[in-house]
Amino acid sequence: MPVNDEIRVLHVIPSIAPRYGGPSQAVLEMCRALQEQRVQLLIATTDADGESRLPVVVGSPVDYRGVLAIFFTRQCSEAFKYSYPLARWLGANVKRFNVVHIHAVFSHACMAAARLCRRHAIPYIVRPLGTLDPWSMRRKPLRKRFLWDLGVGQMLRRAAAIHYTTAEERQLAEDSLQLARGVVIPLGIETEHLQTRESSSVFRRQHPVVDHAPYVLVLSRIHPKKGLELLLETFLDLVRQPRFKQWKLVVAGAGDARYVTSLRRQVQESGSNDHVLFSGWLADREKISALQDAALLALPSYQENFGVCIAEALACGVPVLVSRHVNLAREIEAAGAGWIAAMEPDDFREKLAQALEMKEERARRGEAGREFVDRFLKWPTVAADLITLYRSLIEA
Repeated sequence: MPVNDEIRVLHVIPSIAPRYGGPSQAVLEMCRALQEQRVQLLIATTDADGESRLPVVVGSPVDYRGVLAIFFTRQCSEAFKYSYPLARWLGANVKRFNVVHIHAVFSHACMAAARLCRRHAIPYIVRPLGTLDPWSMRRKPLRKRFLWDLGVGQMLRRAAAIHYTTAEERQLAEDSLQLARGVVIPLGIETEHLQTRESSSVFRRQHPVVDHAPYVLVLSRIHPKKGLELLLETFLDLVRQPRFKQWKLVVAGAGDARYVTSLRRQVQESGSNDHVLFSGWLADREKISALQDAALLALPSYQENFGVCIAEALACGVPVLVSRHVNLAREIEAAGAGWIAAMEPDDFREKLAQALEMKEERARRGEAGREFVDRFLKWPTVAADLITLYRSLIEA
């Protein structure tokens, strides 16, 4: 059985720019946790950063936020992130590793890595990031069918393992696509910086319009799948009532400019501009402060395989309101850490009203959430499970 420092893992992901949200953050934290267990690893990725590029050296390993990574130029397509230099490097170097962990599915880097692993008989794991959920598969179906036939289907069928982060994600993918070899290992959370109050009130000072008001926080990429229209509709309806008039909604994140404009228009047309703040992307101390001071975190997604922001909020003792389509919803409900709502106006309004009105219950559920994170979602525990998986594949 190999000791940890004999395990050499290559992590392949299309991009790790912060703008891509949870997947970028998770792979870096995952790799830092594995490094602490003396696993040898390298991230291979592109310099994609939306329509821009990350300001990094390409073609040579560099330290990127505490993890060894090698970047290659994304040559075309923001969606597919095609990079011939990355594929060429994989062809020459993948055999140096004894397991490859692929993050994402419908991207050039992922397909190339899987193909080259099969050529060199290197076991590989695919973490699909929720893209195999039936809801996701119905988005841009012609493109996905083309890529499936081009190589994605074979990539998944011949993977040594498919890494899901919740049991619900695994069940939905396996039932709809007849896949096998699934393993469930959740993501972890770095809790120390989240539970230290040194960032207290930074967010409120940066955004005085919030003042001392209680607020609901949205902390995610702004995208149609996040269900923000429904959240805005129900929240703006509630704050017209005197008992909720002190509440504010903070939408923290970035997205397509036209879509963000449509959400702002929805608020303007309601005549409730004073109740909603679009803060833009938050990072570092300001992000932590916004989480710590929030009364409730909301994520009413139509599809969400995990939701890093959910775990971060729970680590701060902040309860959550999520839709039933968030794959972590069962675990949240079992832990008593928040409210679970259907994606229809009446039920969502009812659950949101309960959360806003019940201060003591918010505190109780927030504490239950903190205990849930401490028990199940710590990176050392997750890293140990990943190492066990890597060893089993190497030995096989």
